[in-house]
Amino acid sequence: MLDKIRIVLVNTSHTGNIGSAARAMKTMGLSSLYLVDPISEPDGKSSALAAGAGDVLANAKIVSTLQEAVADCGLVVGTTMRTRGNAWSTLEPRECGQKLVKEVANYPVALVFGRENNGLNNEELHQCHFNVAIPANPEYSSLNLAAAVQTFCYEIRVAFLQQDGYQPENSQNDDSEYPLTGDLERFYVHLEETLNNTGFIVPNHPGMVMQKLRRLFNRARPESLELNILRGILSSIDKKMLDKK
Repeated sequence: MLDKIRIVLVNTSHTGNIGSAARAMKTMGLSSLYLVDPISEPDGKSSALAAGAGDVLANAKIVSTLQEAVADCGLVVGTTMRTRGNAWSTLEPRECGQKLVKEVANYPVALVFGRENNGLNNEELHQCHFNVAIPANPEYSSLNLAAAVQTFCYEIRVAFLQQDGYQPENSQNDDSEYPLTGDLERFYVHLEETLNNTGFIVPNHPGMVMQKLRRLFNRARPESLELNILRGILSSIDKKMLDKK
């Protein structure tokens, strides 16, 4: 189960932090590490700080974009320390660990960490279903990347131990099937194309329409069947637009 919980580091600038993050993961039983466009790939310093977690580091997957790192994931949670009002649905760290462990029985899940200096940008946060923040001392809330990874990996392990041998309960919510991130991205592309064709989005003045719609659907988190219905609606609109031409 823990092998399918993915730790994703975006645009990491210090190779030592990659090694320390790998060590933090292994102490809690996690092994799937993804590196999105790191400034420098893992090196000797990474290996030194990984200590006994060299296997986690050696098996780390390096990809170019966050979208590529989470395309096959059914749940993506982004870490942040910035207050963003109600724009994104937020989780508490313990709730985050519980949710990741609960849903990993159905598909891979990902916990995403941003850059050491300024975290995840808005575009990256739009690719996450939820945000989560560590309630650190507001007078000194700076956390090293590896320390943040360790904190969340601990919460994941606590949830895993509590749910050891967990099977989804026979309830409507637990049995829900959610689309993978790649399916959602294809839906957003389809949605934008349709809204452009109907004139709802003006190409020269697109505004924030798609960003707000992404927030809406990420917050609502449609199930796979619901997403298929939405795609069907868009296809019916596309057909009507073609018939008028």
